[in-house]
Amino acid sequence: MITKGDYVALIDEDLQGEVIAVDANEVLLETSDGFQLRFPIQAVVKINTTTIEVYTSDVKAALTEKEPQKKKKPIQKRTKQTPVLEVDLHIEKLTNSTKNLSNFDMLNIQLDTAKQQLDFAIYKRMQRVVFIHGVGQGVLRQELETMLRRYDNIKFYEASYQQYGAGATEVYIFQNP
Repeated sequence: MITKGDYVALIDEDLQGEVIAVDANEVLLETSDGFQLRFPIQAVVKINTTTIEVYTSDVKAALTEKEPQKKKKPIQKRTKQTPVLEVDLHIEKLTNSTKNLSNFDMLNIQLDTAKQQLDFAIYKRMQRVVFIHGVGQGVLRQELETMLRRYDNIKFYEASYQQYGAGATEVYIFQNP
């Protein structure tokens, strides 16, 4: 029998506290953090220093609920994933305001960012860079490809449609051993 002043724990949760009040089917519990919460009397276990009393009609069901469910995970072959540097070249991601910028200025900001990020990836010996440029009229894409043709030891191609959509170019950097 659970009475006021007993120290109890919940069966389904990691929560303990002192009983403040007992109604017909509910227990008012004050947790060690000072919160007062109501729980059904069947969900509470009395904790004594020597014994644990369970007040529920179906103890076996309560215990099986507590046991972790063992799920078999399918065996997946591990593949070494190389880190991918993703660079979003949309102008609104690169500047706070485009108010006083001409189209030429915006294109130069985007190309400068692409060059800096590609140089960084080469310096850090990354193998893959994805430039997200969007679809639009294709001016940025053409200028980006012109810039990429100036580099040795790289190849570039359209990035995965499933991952990035239609407006992305992936660059593969050949690293010397």
